[in-house]
Amino acid sequence: MAADHGLWVDAEIAGESMQLLAARALFWPRERRLFLSDLHLGKGDVFRRAGIGLPRGGTASDLGRLADAVALTGATSVWILGDVLHGAVHDSAWLRDWAAWYAAHAQVDVAALTGNHDRVLAQAGLDVELLGEAFDIGPFALRHEPVEVDGLHVLSGHLHPCIGIAELGARRWPAFWLQPRTTVLPAFSEFTGGCQVEASRADGIVVCAAGTAAWVQRRAAESAASRRRAKG
Repeated sequence: MAADHGLWVDAEIAGESMQLLAARALFWPRERRLFLSDLHLGKGDVFRRAGIGLPRGGTASDLGRLADAVALTGATSVWILGDVLHGAVHDSAWLRDWAAWYAAHAQVDVAALTGNHDRVLAQAGLDVELLGEAFDIGPFALRHEPVEVDGLHVLSGHLHPCIGIAELGARRWPAFWLQPRTTVLPAFSEFTGGCQVEASRADGIVVCAAGTAAWVQRRAAESAASRRRAKG
């Protein structure tokens, strides 16, 4: 895939060609695997049961974007980097939405790390493969929280990185935070807060705003590649 229409941007991470999707997911073409983090299924239900009035349909909207990401990339597997759930699981509409999504994507293998909100994930009946708290594959160390792992590049979530774009108003937008040894994915769920990215000059930032993925700050490798393309 070549990204010139804003649905994703291309980046090399740990020597692998990857696509960073506007839908807030990371695609590994060689393995046809889609990574995402912080899905927070049932978060609205948890809040409503606590007496906080919220509109319904948030999970259905998130799962619709996930279906679109699978269709766009042709992914054969979806791996969630923790916080699949937000809390306790009840017989609620979001659980039926998940069951419908899962049945419609029976050809897609779904696996998940355990995040800090996933205390009941093993008993939730979501039919996902459990990868534990840490899983290493190829050049990547998969973790929920960003840490350093010797010899591997960490793919993680948890922080919900965001960044402000002056041209798009006062709100902050979810972003990928590409550091030399760690890539932090944005929260996939739209119903989340965010942590303002404090990037160094060595970092790359890709914002997911208004259905578009775009570089806000390029890493040195992407800057050099961009100059080569410009010289053509």
